[in-house]
Amino acid sequence: MVGAPTSSVVNVYPLANYTFGTKEPKMEKDTSVADRLARMKVNYMKEGMRTSVEAILLVQEHNHPHILLLQIGNTFCKLPGGRLKPGENEIEGLKRKLCSKLAVNSPSFPPNWQVGECVAVWWRPNFETVMYPYCPPHITKPKECKKLFIVHLTEREYFAVPRNLKLLAVPLFELYDNVQRYGPVISTIPQQLSRFQFNMVSS
Repeated sequence: MVGAPTSSVVNVYPLANYTFGTKEPKMEKDTSVADRLARMKVNYMKEGMRTSVEAILLVQEHNHPHILLLQIGNTFCKLPGGRLKPGENEIEGLKRKLCSKLAVNSPSFPPNWQVGECVAVWWRPNFETVMYPYCPPHITKPKECKKLFIVHLTEREYFAVPRNLKLLAVPLFELYDNVQRYGPVISTIPQQLSRFQFNMVSS
């Protein structure tokens, strides 16, 4: 019997414990980075700073932690999550986004997202792709604040992945210092998780 994880302990279960199915495609609202930044600008005029939340979901293979990433096309990877609605609670918003991206649309498989602590906060100072893990001092009106939360998975889950996306389990050692492939936010997750103790639960 495995007790409830304390804040610094993360139970990590084998990838083989989880079942992966598919569901209807979830099309991206933007076809390019330029489109995305243009839409962000329009939304900023209406709603102010964009707040987004993303989930770090951990599984293990060969006793090494892996992170679940959604792959769009052949190269671009991202964490599951997305933009909050104005005034939406971060935890509830992240659960909503996880349901949209990964849950089965069926009452017999109710998702059980256990959102843990926030492990990183990133800031987008301008309508540009660059983000920082701090808000530069001369920026009084950042355009986006992105928060990464650890989400504790239960021993067994059923995921349904939109057909136009792939769900990859990427080992921490591949993410580490790999900015070229994964960008600054994802490639620094291994450092952010270093304060946690991983409890590798065998199946």
